[in-house]
Amino acid sequence: MGLKAGIVGLPNVGKSTLFNAITKQNILAANYPFATIEPNVGIVFVPDTRIDYLANLYNPPSVVPTTFEFTDIAGLVKGASKGEGLGNKFLSHIREVDAIVEVVRCFDDANVTHVTGKTDPVSDIEIINIELVLADLDIVNNRLGKIEKKAETTKDKEAIAEVEVLKRCKIALEANTPLRRIGFDTDALKILKNFNFLTIKPIIYVANVDEESIVVGDNKYSLAVKNYAEAEGSGVIVMCAKLEADLAGLENKDREEFLQSVGITNSGLDKLIFATYNLLGLATFFTVGSDEVRAWTFKIGMKAPECAGIIHSDMMRGFIKAEVMSFDDLFEYKDEKKVKEAGKLRIEGKEYIIKDGDICYFRFNV
Repeated sequence: MGLKAGIVGLPNVGKSTLFNAITKQNILAANYPFATIEPNVGIVFVPDTRIDYLANLYNPPSVVPTTFEFTDIAGLVKGASKGEGLGNKFLSHIREVDAIVEVVRCFDDANVTHVTGKTDPVSDIEIINIELVLADLDIVNNRLGKIEKKAETTKDKEAIAEVEVLKRCKIALEANTPLRRIGFDTDALKILKNFNFLTIKPIIYVANVDEESIVVGDNKYSLAVKNYAEAEGSGVIVMCAKLEADLAGLENKDREEFLQSVGITNSGLDKLIFATYNLLGLATFFTVGSDEVRAWTFKIGMKAPECAGIIHSDMMRGFIKAEVMSFDDLFEYKDEKKVKEAGKLRIEGKEYIIKDGDICYFRFNV
């Protein structure tokens, strides 16, 4: 579906190391600010044992898992909203993503420079949040300067509605409150969509700890990040980016054996991919056959014709019906024919809302 998450953070917090691990790409990860200037983009496979099962069942020549896009964005510094560091370039790159993954340094290391001189994850988070708030506030003030007079003189309903929503934004932002914390209704969100505000994007924090902490448990820094995120209703993934980068170079069997040896059940990367996928309200449906087994990403709440349109626009335009069975039913009965005999194969129409794990065959005519 083209949805993507942007990896952000202050310089030298482990963003590029994490990105290397996520995408297994050997990009520059240097110990100085702005080692990353242009955003690096990587496509990752979303881990899903269901597609492995389907591939073994149908044995097709082509197996296509669902994917997700991560963008590594240059490190931000205090004053970015006023042009400091890479300033506007950094902010413009964040505007292009759908969700924010904020990497926060939660380790001490005298060999890795910290731009503020000390490890303080909550302060780091607030530096970034303030810059994003200021950037959004600038947009709000500029727009209000143009639209407020029009709303007063013309009494245009759309202009009045826009002014009301923007004034709510202004109050929140001046109180240093990200817009994602405000409960906007559907009509307000439609208005806000035009502005692509930074602080309205969903966010998840990555507490980047040292290798010892990932084994023994949270350190004081990661606990501080968890407390901060809980207060604002955001998620946290604790991981060691350096360890994940080392793991990324191993074969799957060696990787699993290493994780077991240190007492870790799931890698931080898998947790991050799942968490980001869920953060954006995404789910997976499947198409299967002797020629191809494929996983497709869709937004939770989409109806059958919309999901058909993800495959091809003609399928949405000429949608007739969808033949649907759940992965769980196919897993239970082990065979399509037995699923059908058990009455578990359904014929669904245009109003059917696709569910995670649905296996679909769309009928259409154009």
